[in-house]
Amino acid sequence: GKTTLLNRLLRDPALADTAVIINEFGEVAIDHLLVEQASDGIIQLSDGCLCCTVRGELVDTLADLVDRLQTGRIARLARVVIETTGLADPAPVLQSIMAHPALVEAFRLDGVITLVDAVNGDATLDAHVDHDHDHDHRHDSRVRSYSLVHDGPVPFSAIEMFLDLLRSAHGERLLRMKGVIELLEDPSRPLVVHGVQKILHPPARLPSWPDGQRGTRLVLIALDMPED
Repeated sequence: GKTTLLNRLLRDPALADTAVIINEFGEVAIDHLLVEQASDGIIQLSDGCLCCTVRGELVDTLADLVDRLQTGRIARLARVVIETTGLADPAPVLQSIMAHPALVEAFRLDGVITLVDAVNGDATLDAHVDHDHDHDHRHDSRVRSYSLVHDGPVPFSAIEMFLDLLRSAHGERLLRMKGVIELLEDPSRPLVVHGVQKILHPPARLPSWPDGQRGTRLVLIALDMPED
């Protein structure tokens, strides 16, 4: 998905001196942990869709980057990559930047990249053809984010059982599932899980905890899924 592509791009020396702004839909942030070059160049925006609720925060963040560059607190800044939540519409995001005179002078748009799920893309578009953003850029109220947090390690067998139950009971409603898990069998290396609808990708391991904070953090973005 987006974070996988971003990791591949950031490995290219041509993308040195890049600031990355990550926006997530959900109370618990996950994606910034999965960007391999996580450092002071990673800026995380608060809960909410970038095109709907945190546009002001994005403008403030970009303005702060310009100020840091001009005052020497950042040595070099060649580009800014904004990874939005998959629910975001880029048009109002760009409009908010273009309406800010200082940002228009400091930045130019290089491009907008959209990723489409090769397996579920057509079916998802068909199912949501009547649920596009309205003029106020409000999302379908049936789409909700659920966060699951657990302090302490979890047996791998329990994670397998949970994911199997989630897929069988709510797979069609599951727009996105992602998380980092502290395993009882090997708590020093977080387990990364991803899924879309009934497709769960093979779990991967990180060499260490990027932010030093252990525990299990799962985010589910679902359509019409009961909270209980």
